Amino acid sequence: MEFPSEEINNYSRQFSSPEPKFLEDLNRETNAKILMPRMLSGHLQGRALSMLCHMIRPERILEIGTYTGYSAICMAEGLSENGILHTIEVNDELKSMIIKYVSDAGLTGKIKLHIGNALDIIPELNEVFDLVFIDADKINYSKYYSLVFPNVRSGGFIIADNVLWSGKVLAMQKDMDKDTLAIHEFNRLIQNDERVENVLVPVRDGLMIARKLT
Repeated sequence: MEFPSEEINNYSRQFSSPEPKFLEDLNRETNAKILMPRMLSGHLQGRALSMLCHMIRPERILEIGTYTGYSAICMAEGLSENGILHTIEVNDELKSMIIKYVSDAGLTGKIKLHIGNALDIIPELNEVFDLVFIDADKINYSKYYSLVFPNVRSGGFIIADNVLWSGKVLAMQKDMDKDTLAIHEFNRLIQNDERVENVLVPVRDGLMIARKLT
């Protein structure tokens, strides 16, 4: 399922601020060299994440799932003056590429990369976060949410990517594969959580945005 249409996406890109040159290069290299380049946030979602962070001006961001660093760079653009973004990536083969483009973006002092399993690393981070961005293995979305929730400040945000999962969430539950079912259950978890208010925004593959009330 393609939503919105590529024509609408192209029109939207035409009337959005352009990618900085280093993000164009990162986009190109990811598509040329890395498996599953669709995992990259890309131009429109990247500009949306950057805009949201410029609005929130977070001091501390946690990203679960760095991939090649595109979304981390976009969010770090909107950090407050003394802000830090912690990002966790399980694939150590991506480390050199992430570090290169973080440096090209001039954000080496703003982005702290952790390599390893997020379920192990998150409890070791002694931070209170203004924003958490979840974009890792779909099976563990609900675990990540439950794990980070106590460390999100009141009024802080949790954003999760791929919550429409190419439209597969519209299937009958009995016909869902394990990743689709995990995403569907995560969406239901957020919807039923009285500690947050939330909106599912159909940008790219869907962003769930939840604001912590308590």
